[in-house]
Amino acid sequence: MSDCASAIVRPLKVSDIPAAVQLSAEAGWNQTAEDWRRLIDLTPKGCVAIDVDGELAATTTLMCYGQRLAWVGMVLTKLQHRGRGFARRLLTQSLARADRMGILTVKLDATDEGKPIYEKLGFHSEQAVERWSRLDLSGASGLLSNALCDAPLTEEWRSADRQVFGADRTQLLENLAHRNPPLAVESSYVLTRPGRQTAYLGPCVSDSSETARAVIARALLTGSSSWSWDLLPDNANAVAIARDLGFTPRRHLTRMVRGKDLCTQTEEIYAIAGFELG
Repeated sequence: MSDCASAIVRPLKVSDIPAAVQLSAEAGWNQTAEDWRRLIDLTPKGCVAIDVDGELAATTTLMCYGQRLAWVGMVLTKLQHRGRGFARRLLTQSLARADRMGILTVKLDATDEGKPIYEKLGFHSEQAVERWSRLDLSGASGLLSNALCDAPLTEEWRSADRQVFGADRTQLLENLAHRNPPLAVESSYVLTRPGRQTAYLGPCVSDSSETARAVIARALLTGSSSWSWDLLPDNANAVAIARDLGFTPRRHLTRMVRGKDLCTQTEEIYAIAGFELG
């Protein structure tokens, strides 16, 4: 049987989550079953897969933030099925869907290996994005503020986030905050969540580097012994805070864009929501 005959493109389903976790773990990624469930819940038609002989072989997700922006993520192919064009096939389908929906901008965070594929599909480089990691919590306790508090999302935060991020991602923020309430001071906030290997810090938005430092330092005291933090190195204050808190860079990716440029306020983005979320 040919590759095309044996490979079936279909929606990714909740029942696929255990196999999807294995797929992302094989790549060394940090996503949990809850992370996969979030993607399926928030964008069920944007999560697609390829089956080979009844086995999950490849995935791609498209998280849509209204018509302004869509984010491509979880571009994964099982090791034994690589080299068969599955990633390109799913990407092409996802981009066609974005075009049909009238999405103005599509973005993704690309590895060096993925960049040539994305460039052929019309993406160009926008800026660097990096993963920083930390295994030790010492030193954070002296940076706490009594003004910090757990709180539900407010319209002030939603408005600030829309302005900084450039699109409305309220549904995502509410989903992330449901199990792990944000730490906040006025319109500045940070969210955290568990990961398969390390806890994850982000997103974090703040109009003040001092406030960003305070909420991030407090978040690091929530019980995990190791953390991952994805940041934009063009934000020099975020880099400085990460270094001061004992983080070191581990992975270097490139943020790429297709379609209309989208203005974001990088200087107020101290942590992204994730490579698959923006």
